[in-house]
Amino acid sequence: MSYTLSPSKLSLLKECPRCFWLCMNKDVKRPCGVFPSLPSGMDAILKKHFDSFRDKNMLPPELADRVEAMLFNDVELLKVWRSNRKGIRWEDSKGNVLMGAVDNILEKDDKLIVLDYKTRGFPLKEDTADHYQDQLDLYNFLLRKNSYETEDYAYLLFYYPKEVNESGEVVFETELVKMNISVENAESIFNGAIAVLEGDMPNPSEECEYCKWKEDRI
Repeated sequence: MSYTLSPSKLSLLKECPRCFWLCMNKDVKRPCGVFPSLPSGMDAILKKHFDSFRDKNMLPPELADRVEAMLFNDVELLKVWRSNRKGIRWEDSKGNVLMGAVDNILEKDDKLIVLDYKTRGFPLKEDTADHYQDQLDLYNFLLRKNSYETEDYAYLLFYYPKEVNESGEVVFETELVKMNISVENAESIFNGAIAVLEGDMPNPSEECEYCKWKEDRI
């Protein structure tokens, strides 16, 4: 049996190996509530915003004078890499697939740099960016597996509300965080996930509220 994994699915492995195993092997998914529409709406607007500057061969003000790179100019390829159904894909020797959809890509000389947008309700805490380390590592791993050179860093661009002006428009603050990346970490995550999936169902996690809820009702 082969598997198709993504950064979001692999984040479930980190939260609870048993929930991850059940989702991938038995199609038993965690119950989910209503997904907030604001992040997806912001994502679409931001992509249009950045694309308008790319078409003018410029950086948007959020990045101008802050990064030494330009926006990736292969429009058709970027459409594929942004697609949740296609994305950047790589298949191992067993037929297992890793895929991920990026927000944007920068290029510097002959190397690519991953740029990911994040929308949140409050200013960053000291460890906020650390929660996205694995995601950035996996994107860079995928690019390198597809024979692209990447820098040893990536960027997270955070947007959070600052104030409402007199005309009723919400003003957002931005914060750019440069993150070192490790493709070795990404490879370890992928290999570890396959090992979990090919093994027996893990024991319930003591920290997992979903496992606890289910065990209490058995």
